[in-house]
Amino acid sequence: MAYFYALGRRKSATARVRLSKGKGTITVNDQPINQYFAESQNLLHEIKRPFIALEQENTFDITVKVSGGGHAGQIDAIRLGIAKALVELNPDYKNTLRRAELLGRDPRERERKKFGLKGARKQRQFTKR
Repeated sequence: MAYFYALGRRKSATARVRLSKGKGTITVNDQPINQYFAESQNLLHEIKRPFIALEQENTFDITVKVSGGGHAGQIDAIRLGIAKALVELNPDYKNTLRRAELLGRDPRERERKKFGLKGARKQRQFTKR
C-alpha cells in the first residue's frame, strides 16, 4: 500500500488526509501548507502535534484535500485526519494518540438561526410598558 487514508472533521470542515513515507512535506489543496494557511501561521504547530506525540517528525509526506469551514476548523480537521491515518499505519499508536487527546472529535457545531429571533437564541427585548 503506497499511502494511508483517513477522514477528519471539525465544525463544518472536512479533511481527507493521505499519509505516505517521505521527508515531512505537507500539501493542502495542491498548495504548500505555509501558502494555504498564510494568515494563520500560529495554528500550524497544531497540525504537527500527532507527530510530536509519537516522536516521528519529518518521516511522512502528507497530502490533504480540505473543504468547508474556516482556517481553525480546517486545521483541527487535518490534525484529526493525520492522527487517524497514523493509527491505520500502526494500531500500536492508538493509546499514545488517545492519551494526547488527538483522536477525539470535537462535537461542537454551529447552531442554526431560528425564525423570528435575532440569532440562534437571542430573543427580542422585553418591554414592561
